[in-house]
Amino acid sequence: MSMLSNAQNVKMDHVSFHSSQHVQHVHNAQDGRKEGWKMLMENVASNALHDSRARFDAPKCDEDTRVEVTKELMDWIQDCEAPQRLLCMTGAAGAGKSALQQTIAGKCSKSNILGSAFFFSAGDPTRNDLTHIVPTIACQLGLRNPALRDAIGNAIEEDPLIFEKTIGIQIDTLIVAPFQHASASGGLDSSTFPHAILIDGLDECSGEENQTELLSAIKDCLLDNNLPFRIFIASRPEWAIRTALDSNPEGYLYQHAYHIKLSDIRSRDRRAQSPLWPTKEEIEKLVAAASGQFVYAATVVKYVSERRGSPVDRLRAIIDWTPEGGQQTRPLELLDILYRNILSTAKELYEAVDTNRGRDFLQLVRAHQINTESRIAAIQASVRSFDEIISLEEGGHQVLFSDLHSLVLKRRFAGMS
Repeated sequence: MSMLSNAQNVKMDHVSFHSSQHVQHVHNAQDGRKEGWKMLMENVASNALHDSRARFDAPKCDEDTRVEVTKELMDWIQDCEAPQRLLCMTGAAGAGKSALQQTIAGKCSKSNILGSAFFFSAGDPTRNDLTHIVPTIACQLGLRNPALRDAIGNAIEEDPLIFEKTIGIQIDTLIVAPFQHASASGGLDSSTFPHAILIDGLDECSGEENQTELLSAIKDCLLDNNLPFRIFIASRPEWAIRTALDSNPEGYLYQHAYHIKLSDIRSRDRRAQSPLWPTKEEIEKLVAAASGQFVYAATVVKYVSERRGSPVDRLRAIIDWTPEGGQQTRPLELLDILYRNILSTAKELYEAVDTNRGRDFLQLVRAHQINTESRIAAIQASVRSFDEIISLEEGGHQVLFSDLHSLVLKRRFAGMS
């Protein structure tokens, strides 16, 4: 029926008519995008984000540590002309992979080049398999660009079962096709889009077959489609990534990946290179001694990792310091024992080489700590000046603290040397 039927003496100027069917179609499309995006959000693992509340105390590199490898990683991410668009960093437990990933994620975020990040964790059921990785990555990418977000929402509306399909199909449907569509329509400039995709702890994804599926899908869907992403994966050198990076014919990532191998404390002592070190009994004794106190475990790792001593000898010393049977009712007592023995050992080593005899090692350490912790700038001396005040030779503080890095945080101030 005409909207003007039975009308009389009607005058209209500059009028445009729009089909109600067209308006309804637009509303339906918008509703579909919103519904699709809502479904995506329901499949996101928020704990896997680099800045999630669940990871608020995630390890990261101190400002003056791992400087060279951090620079190498950032240079690669920022060099969009580099031939390899995949970087795999492997290293044993304790080599600092996650700390580096967290540091790089922070730097990329500040530089507005972080597209997405996903941190696997074996102990978190929301991020210990492949269920949520593609939706989580797609969600972060979509939040970077409205056109891409709409394209992802449409893709889900057209295929609501996408989250049940293989990882390759998910990547094609939720990342590749929407990105290509948004780029072709002019809604996305691929040259300025945040291009860094970070994946940490691949080895903590349950099942070697799942790890292999993800690596294969990344190659087939992202690398072979020549998208602008720079993908940084960190993992222990387990079977899936090790075989993918092999130079033999089975190494399907060998020609595509830039590979960084991190060394760890084992490389400094031939005895530590044995797969039997540390022994299961030593680990169990340390776990019992820690009694759930993270600070105990962290102190042990720092002390064993210090380059001045052998990791094997230092771990043996800690085991010898630990009483049999543990102290489950007084867990902090074992922490006190650990601290006291580290201080005592450092005192003995210092006094063995100290040419300024007759002074108390612990008093010197405390004097330096009081100076660096002072919040009154007028009385806070530089390290060099303070060495002179307490009659240490120039640079004497370096010898003083050389065996205390697992216990003492030395802050840097203006004028410090």
